[in-house]
Amino acid sequence: MESLLQTANSLMEQHPGYRVEIIGGVVTVAPLPDGRHADALTKSMIPFLAADLHGKESDVLQGIGLWLPSGPEDYAIPDLAIVDADLDEHLIENNCYDPAVFRLVLEVTSSNYNNDLRNKVAAYAEAKIPVYVIVDRKHGRVHVLTEPMGGGYDSHQVYAPGQTATLPDSIGAPVNLDVAELIRAGRPRS
Repeated sequence: MESLLQTANSLMEQHPGYRVEIIGGVVTVAPLPDGRHADALTKSMIPFLAADLHGKESDVLQGIGLWLPSGPEDYAIPDLAIVDADLDEHLIENNCYDPAVFRLVLEVTSSNYNNDLRNKVAAYAEAKIPVYVIVDRKHGRVHVLTEPMGGGYDSHQVYAPGQTATLPDSIGAPVNLDVAELIRAGRPRS
């Protein structure tokens, strides 16, 4: 019988560009992101790059594998992550890295938004990811979750357009996210 990891890798080969993850022992397959998802992701990166979080003590990376403690083969691929610069020393398996080197993960929601808003909240909290940011395109807001505890986060701040989401300095530098700009980038252009 094929392992979950073998199944996930087979699905990735059959569907190039799709995001295949194993969360809570369940294989999930996300479709190719659309252009608005990509724009919201790019706009999300800019404040982190402007804060000089890429290249010295940390790196700002897209689509990097995060090994999860929730199951023997569990892993996620966040849209964006801020990781310690010594990432290469923390490779675990299947191009996935130890959650201890992740300072922040960020997801931009797509059609499978419930995965980002529910399953990944529990998975990232269990992995003790200190900061989880969700650009929620469906509901037009940004979530900032901090203080991981068990299967959730003790602090969950929700920001609407017109507000600024201030991230904890623990990510390595002060960073503010313009919620209106991120939500606008993620919506179809008229």
